[in-house]
Amino acid sequence: MKLATLKNGTRDGKLVVVSRDLTLAVEASDIALTMQYAIENWSEVEGPLTAIYTLLNNGECEHSFTFDPYQAMAPLPRCHQFIDASAFLNHGNIMEKAFNLDVKTDPNIPILIQRQSDDFRGPHEDYAFITEGDNADFEGEFAVITDDIPLGTSAENIESHIKLVTILNDMSMRKHLFRELQMGFGFILAKPATVFAPVAVTPDELGDAWKDGRIHLDMQVSRNGEWFGHPSGGEMDFTFGQILGHIAYNRSIKAGMILGSGTVSNKGWKDVGSACLAERRALDILEFGEVKTDFLKFGETLQFDVQDAEGQSVFGRIDHKMVKA
Repeated sequence: MKLATLKNGTRDGKLVVVSRDLTLAVEASDIALTMQYAIENWSEVEGPLTAIYTLLNNGECEHSFTFDPYQAMAPLPRCHQFIDASAFLNHGNIMEKAFNLDVKTDPNIPILIQRQSDDFRGPHEDYAFITEGDNADFEGEFAVITDDIPLGTSAENIESHIKLVTILNDMSMRKHLFRELQMGFGFILAKPATVFAPVAVTPDELGDAWKDGRIHLDMQVSRNGEWFGHPSGGEMDFTFGQILGHIAYNRSIKAGMILGSGTVSNKGWKDVGSACLAERRALDILEFGEVKTDFLKFGETLQFDVQDAEGQSVFGRIDHKMVKA
């Protein structure tokens, strides 16, 4: 099943069911007005929403309309909790090697940070920021959305609580990042609003690409229409289940929690490229001895997409432009 949230003048938008090929949609207001309501009441709404999805794909929904991703908000426009991981250890290893960083990590414990969850951006909205001097960067990531997860739920049983999967662009302002890290707490100015794909899908939509708690598909990234990378989600070192199990060790997770994977990064970067400017800049240093890649400038565009084995976009494309606030 594929779900999206369309603009309707409210902060939470209206929930719609989207066809598998992303061409049609139908309102789900009789079942759930918003995505948050659907996630909080998943056991009651999953069946009726799935029934609509089947009818929509069979061309049997009389009230269907053309799905316009430009009217899409983030699938879950705001949430009670957004946690971002750094589950692709290759990304951190590259950064540490290039910049001689001394990062104290434990290979058995995922790196996590609480993130801003009240200001998500839609897939085709212009992205406004204050100054190019903040060194704006992007990070292509996978993400999951969960229902309620009780405190102490084991990693073995926790994947069943993953209800939806999507992708995001985790924007960063690198000028502020190291300063905030050195202060010993989390990011604030370094991590502004996050951008999401137009559609979130149930894990079964991924078929064989959803296995071992990972998404075994490529993250297609372009900058100004030019290829930047296509690293695979299959090299994620910590599974989504392992990360959720760690978080739920001593807290209850409430429905609508979003967990990001961290920058998708592969060891074979010479062939598959990157999903992040900071990583590419670090690779410049390792390969050429100097940085050759600029941070984002006003007017630039970014594109993120994930396609299935048939070349069909799974989540719809993130395609947005950098503008001055």
